[in-house]
Amino acid sequence: MDLAALKQILADVASGKLPVDGAVKGLSRMSYEDIGYAHVDHHRSLRKGFGEVIFGAGKTPEQVCGIMERMCDQETVVLVTRVTPEIAASVTGAFPGAVYHADARMVVWQKQAPENTGRGTIAVFSAGTSDIPVAMEAVLTARAMGNTVEPVFDVGVAGIHRLFGYRDLIEEATVIVVAAGMEGALPSVVAGMTGRPVIAVPTSIGYGAGLGGFAALLGMLNSCSSNVAVVNIDNGFGAGYMAACINRK
Repeated sequence: MDLAALKQILADVASGKLPVDGAVKGLSRMSYEDIGYAHVDHHRSLRKGFGEVIFGAGKTPEQVCGIMERMCDQETVVLVTRVTPEIAASVTGAFPGAVYHADARMVVWQKQAPENTGRGTIAVFSAGTSDIPVAMEAVLTARAMGNTVEPVFDVGVAGIHRLFGYRDLIEEATVIVVAAGMEGALPSVVAGMTGRPVIAVPTSIGYGAGLGGFAALLGMLNSCSSNVAVVNIDNGFGAGYMAACINRK
């Protein structure tokens, strides 16, 4: 339940449109709801400004749909990350309006388009085409949280001249997310071009010595650009969420 929904319930009680018993029923699950295999955190929207996000990996289609059923009653936006095609088929079949984004491995359900709550634009860059799934996870997360997001793909350091064509976006964005695998150099380059905060996302793209993204992670953690912060390997969701928090009005 978000702040707008809570205010509406109270306003309806004050105007006499909603009886007290109806309000009690609506508020009875405001904290959390125990459905056996999950404690659905309905209070998160009030506490943090955005609802609980369902991590799809390791869950059955039935579990994801069960959690979504409870959340859709109280939220205007529900995100499911790390979605398999099997889970996506179950969710999109059960919830009209749910959209599966295969490039980001996410399902997005919206009762209505989110209000734009950002101070400016969030730019999301991927070093290579192979990094797009992680970058798109950041894009969709930040958009669902009410932000204008501009994605740019395949502008890594192997052809650094491609990045320079987006100098205006780099300078104008409020916050920048950069997803890169291999040696993970692109966030340092982008951060050296601007004073904006840069959220670096190491991806697991690379050959053997990349160690599934550890080489990129260590490179980003050791960036000489002091306006770089780093999230976990392949954590596009976390980067998009943090960018939205920074960009919030």
